[in-house]
Amino acid sequence: MKHPVLGNRTRLAVWWLVWLFLALGQLLLYYFAYGSFTTTAIPDAIISFIAFSGIGLSLWYPFSYANAISKRSFGLITNHFISATVSLSLWILITRYSVMLILPEAEDYKAYWEATFPYRIGTGIFIYSLIVLAYYLFTSLYSLSEKNAREARLESLVKETELKMLRSQINPHFLFNSLNSISSLTITDPEKAREMIIKLSEFMRYALSKKDEQPVPLRNELENLKLYLDIEEIRFGDRLTTEENINCDCLDTKIPVMLLQPLYENAIKYGVYESTESVRISTGARIINDHIEITISNNFEPGPSSRIGTGTGLSNVARRLELFYGKKASITTSSENGIFTVTLYIPA
Repeated sequence: MKHPVLGNRTRLAVWWLVWLFLALGQLLLYYFAYGSFTTTAIPDAIISFIAFSGIGLSLWYPFSYANAISKRSFGLITNHFISATVSLSLWILITRYSVMLILPEAEDYKAYWEATFPYRIGTGIFIYSLIVLAYYLFTSLYSLSEKNAREARLESLVKETELKMLRSQINPHFLFNSLNSISSLTITDPEKAREMIIKLSEFMRYALSKKDEQPVPLRNELENLKLYLDIEEIRFGDRLTTEENINCDCLDTKIPVMLLQPLYENAIKYGVYESTESVRISTGARIINDHIEITISNNFEPGPSSRIGTGTGLSNVARRLELFYGKKASITTSSENGIFTVTLYIPA
């Protein structure tokens, strides 16, 4: 740990300001001890506290060394006793002989020194204690700051790990379904199988190139989702159609990569798979205040099995939103008149 005072200009300024007030306090105390004001009092106070402030700054090094090598109470007390004795002795000697050197003709200084000497010892012990307590405070604050930083790094690592785990649940599921469809198309329609392979490779290239949970523009996500829907349209033909109503102001808004794909996968799984008629998937996006509202809706055939599932896709998206935005984002669902709608509110 660096010196807590010398390494910070503000603390250094406060340090010298505190010593100024201490010097004024010493002048007042010594005035009552001596009984009158003498011309040597001000030079004595200035030299005294310049010396003690310098000693106080240097005390950090034996203080930090003593705390590093000794954790027992007896060892700390012994180290502080030795340090206090050496510090006060140096302070007294420097003050006494410096004043005598600067003011050799000050005949009243000896009497002034003898009258104030007991008070010097008392104030010296008091100030030394304040310095040590201040250093303990700095050490505690530094330890607390380090602990908070470690916890923040650990929390960030946990979040990153969980986000990667959630993303890893997306690609394999879609990939397996697509490969099964390609396998069928190679027999029934080889040309469509070829087209599907090309689009699948482009889709997977995008997904694999965004390994980290870095936000990407909504424009990029929609372009990649278009590939996904194109692949599904090849699989289902006229049973699947899509439409978009995207406000241009939304396109540069950044969202977590591959966030929307599970929602489209749900729309196909619970819409197209379970419907004998054409299913339309609609996507909308607009800015509302400081948030972007993204809606994904599809029609479905109401029935006992409609929309019954494990909820993995929705919970996956909800968890990623929580990890990425905290309470600033949300996801809601509604089902009305044969239309299932998922709505996301994300900070713009």
